[in-house]
Amino acid sequence: MDFELDEAHREIQRMVRQFCEEEVKPHARRWDEAGTFPREVVAKLGELGVMGISVPEEYGGAGMDSLAVAVAVEEVAKVDGSLALTVASHNGLGSSQIRYFGSEVQKRRWLVPLARGEKLAAWGLTEAGSGSDAAAMRTAAVRKGDGWVLNGSKMFITQGTVGDVFVVLARTDPAKAQKGITAFVLEKGMKGFSQRAIHGKLGMRSSDTAELVMEDVVVPDENRIGETNQGFANTLSILDRGRITIGALAVGLGQGALEAARDYAKERQAFGKAIAEFQAIAFMLADMATEIAAARLLVHRAAALADAGKRFGQEASMGKLFASEAAMRATTKAIQIHGGYGYTREFPVERHFRDAKLCEIGEGTSEVQRLVIARSILR
Repeated sequence: MDFELDEAHREIQRMVRQFCEEEVKPHARRWDEAGTFPREVVAKLGELGVMGISVPEEYGGAGMDSLAVAVAVEEVAKVDGSLALTVASHNGLGSSQIRYFGSEVQKRRWLVPLARGEKLAAWGLTEAGSGSDAAAMRTAAVRKGDGWVLNGSKMFITQGTVGDVFVVLARTDPAKAQKGITAFVLEKGMKGFSQRAIHGKLGMRSSDTAELVMEDVVVPDENRIGETNQGFANTLSILDRGRITIGALAVGLGQGALEAARDYAKERQAFGKAIAEFQAIAFMLADMATEIAAARLLVHRAAALADAGKRFGQEASMGKLFASEAAMRATTKAIQIHGGYGYTREFPVERHFRDAKLCEIGEGTSEVQRLVIARSILR
């Protein structure tokens, strides 16, 4: 059992870390305050291969694995949770559905430009009335001639207005409930397909979030991903992989908060010495470091199992659950260590705190993760 990254994974860690220090860290606060999606930086990440890390080289990707994705997402999240969410969702959701369940023709058509970062992927599952109860979706696809007609809407979709390729889940046989759902690819510009940006978010403010609206959108059958009525079963597999990336995002946010709090505690003076020398502060840092290390191991274990072709659903939920809650505890402690300054935007821990909250909600809430884990151990 080896707990160290091999050279290939350390290399991508170094590459992404250096890129983020130079291209992301100086601008993250400004992007957050303005709610600006950093298109140019995302394009540069595509040129580095970060937007298709685990996609095979024959489809334009870097040909690495799930662990490499987790390592890269963590490094980005240390300095900017919003950008990390873009990397995580692009790699773990929309692109993945096409990669694992698309045909060869579909992979050549959509996966190649997605892996190269030439286009961005979005994934439409959540609706206004169906969050945790995903199978209660109302978006419908009705067969018509050689294609389908889609009507409905999706809510809180990452890359919703900046995306180019949208994997959307819709009911194709309402009588079969979750066994009557199919995945389709929609492209920006299709008649009747529109996107509405969602503003005013607590965190992840420079990550693009939107509502997708489909009004009699005609979709050719060649845009159907996988077999008819098998979309939800495939979706559960995609969610498991997405939970690894969100777990890694949470680890990165916690690590970034820890490093910021440690540096501040070593510099801030009180009663004639650095506050890091006070046991109350030192113990907070110790707790943060311990929980983040444990979260990272859980996330990496899930990634390793996925890469080995073994079952990893329970482990992905464990990693995502623990990492997201550990990130909230770590960012809360980081603000406490900063005192009044931590409550302002002058220091990054305030942004880390706001961003971390999404990790307890997106890709399945903490409550859903506990349900998944409980069902697995009671099976």
